[in-house]
Amino acid sequence: MLFSSISFLYLFLPALALYYIVPQRWRNYVLLVASLLFYFVGEPVYVLLLLFSSLSDYAHSLYIEKHRGTKKAKGALISSIVINLGMLFFFKYTDFLIGAVNGLAGTNIPLTGVELPIGISFFTFQTMSYTIDVYRGDAHAERNLATMATFVCLFPQLVAGPIVRYTDVSRELHARRTTLDGFYLGVRRFAVGLGKKVLIANALGEFCTLFRASTDQSVAFYWVYGAAFSLQIYFDFAGYSDMAIGLGHMLGFHFPENFDYPFISQSVTEFWRRWHMTLGGWFRDYLYIPLGGNRVSRGRWIFNVMVVWAATGLWHGAAWNFLWWGLYFGAFLVLEKLVLSRVLKKVWAPVRYLYMLPVLLVSFIIFNASGLGQLTGDLRALFGLGGLPLWSFDTGYYVQSYGLLLLIAVVGATPLMKKLWARITETKPGAAAATVAEPVFVLAMLLLTTAHLVDGSFNPFLYFRF
Repeated sequence: MLFSSISFLYLFLPALALYYIVPQRWRNYVLLVASLLFYFVGEPVYVLLLLFSSLSDYAHSLYIEKHRGTKKAKGALISSIVINLGMLFFFKYTDFLIGAVNGLAGTNIPLTGVELPIGISFFTFQTMSYTIDVYRGDAHAERNLATMATFVCLFPQLVAGPIVRYTDVSRELHARRTTLDGFYLGVRRFAVGLGKKVLIANALGEFCTLFRASTDQSVAFYWVYGAAFSLQIYFDFAGYSDMAIGLGHMLGFHFPENFDYPFISQSVTEFWRRWHMTLGGWFRDYLYIPLGGNRVSRGRWIFNVMVVWAATGLWHGAAWNFLWWGLYFGAFLVLEKLVLSRVLKKVWAPVRYLYMLPVLLVSFIIFNASGLGQLTGDLRALFGLGGLPLWSFDTGYYVQSYGLLLLIAVVGATPLMKKLWARITETKPGAAAATVAEPVFVLAMLLLTTAHLVDGSFNPFLYFRF
């Protein structure tokens, strides 16, 4: 079930009124049932996978805590990681590996055709971090199975993050307050995210679809497409994260932020401090640092970085382009650390942006390519090697048609509007006007997005494939 769907907005959410009616001690049970129902609508069979994951890590964590500091605890941790990664690899990477073997060895091993459970990359990482934290002593093992299952199945962040660790919400799982102020903040954040997704990301997706269908492409068209897709995936995923965080506020939870205006970054290093922050933090704490981090020789450090970024790429999908995408960023991070950072510090800020933006556009063209043939063709065309003209009729037509949308998206991807709103509300007249303008904006956003959802059928969510 999509957050940006009529059924979620006007059937599922109103039914959650029960959550606020029942006594505090029953709210986790209501939330657990609602979360399982939410997942069941999209993945009826794989609800069992969620329940198995909850039970497995519940049992493992209790055993680890009981035997902490012994080989038994380490063995239980390894068992938990193997089970979680085993599920992830089976559902996500089996056919990819079979295809790779068939391609390299010339065999004809049949693919399994197994469907990817929605959100498996997110909830397996959450449960792994939980058992690792219990093993390290950073978290106590959860004694209540229903509470543990609520953490694993929590619907706001179940299928698309942010990646919420048990330590982020452990206190709120046991005691949380739902206030009118918190509920309103949640509704406002949800409405903003819904607008990002439906009004901007979906429209940019239409532009990208039209680009692929065009028979009159050009070099400039490829660059505009790269910008449009980069912004589409940002507004799609950041919008979904906003909705998840907003829903968390409405339910009494405080989820970690996931995006911090990444397109204003002046280096790849800064970009990955601002983009999908919960994933970057997860790989840092549970893979990069255990590998030795940067407290090793230069050669070993380069190896650590490339391993982490190969894993980051493959986390996004079982395809070669995701691996190349991860290694691409890994190579730039190494290059910046060893050479470019000293140069970038000395140059004018606009020059750093001119370096950064093409790097990002190329990265997302790699990210969105379906197959090696399309990837090489896109990159050749992007740099004028595909025999295309610099400009074409379709380029002019679609840039003119979607120019205002692209401008809105560019401005919306910066903190300009946030700073402007903060400046306005710092004054007494502005603060007084905001008390009226904000609720009107929230209501208008909900009505406008509803109209778009009713009227249109184009409502993809890119991160469902992860």
